[in-house]
Amino acid sequence: MPLSDITDRIAKEEARVGRVPGSTHLIAVSKVQPLDRVVAVLEEGHRVFGENKVQEAAGKWPDLKQRFDGVELHLIGPLQSNKTRQAMGLFDVIHSLDRPKLARAIARIANEEGHCPQLFIQVNTGEEPQKAGIMPDDLDDFVSECRDLGLPIVGLMCIPPVDEEPTLHFALLAKMAKRNGLEQLSMGMSSDFERAIAQGATHVRVGSAIFGARDYD
Repeated sequence: MPLSDITDRIAKEEARVGRVPGSTHLIAVSKVQPLDRVVAVLEEGHRVFGENKVQEAAGKWPDLKQRFDGVELHLIGPLQSNKTRQAMGLFDVIHSLDRPKLARAIARIANEEGHCPQLFIQVNTGEEPQKAGIMPDDLDDFVSECRDLGLPIVGLMCIPPVDEEPTLHFALLAKMAKRNGLEQLSMGMSSDFERAIAQGATHVRVGSAIFGARDYD
């Protein structure tokens, strides 16, 4: 599906639910995508991209950032503690802050390096044991802990369970963000981004609908 089709659908949903035009940022998720597909989207003028793995992004984006001005890179996958420093040097925004140990590592490195990416806290809204994220009951205390560390927390992120209605999880995330004075919501993917926009998403993460099916071989 062309990039323009996705941006049109975003604009239509914003209008339908009374959102400010352009208040939803499209993150083009380029993980495991051939380089030519990524370059094609860059050549269309899009500049906001998401990657799941630090190593893959490190092998792809430094060169692309030299070729294309104004790229904004988001880490949307889990962050291992031993990759924290590398991630902080590579990404503009990290969406997967999900545990106190990682928060402390980011704060320490930010103090040493003198800069820190913007941070979203990942919330495990479905309380799934196999999935990363802060449990909803622990979120308020974790937000306070991150703020005490001086971290630039800008919003919350979630990935709803695949077998549940995502709107319920998007609404829950929005409620938790409002309660904690956080204005940004990273939620919604290729199959449900319009429902996320209706619940206040500020960032939607769309991959296959833009680039086509991924080739994991």
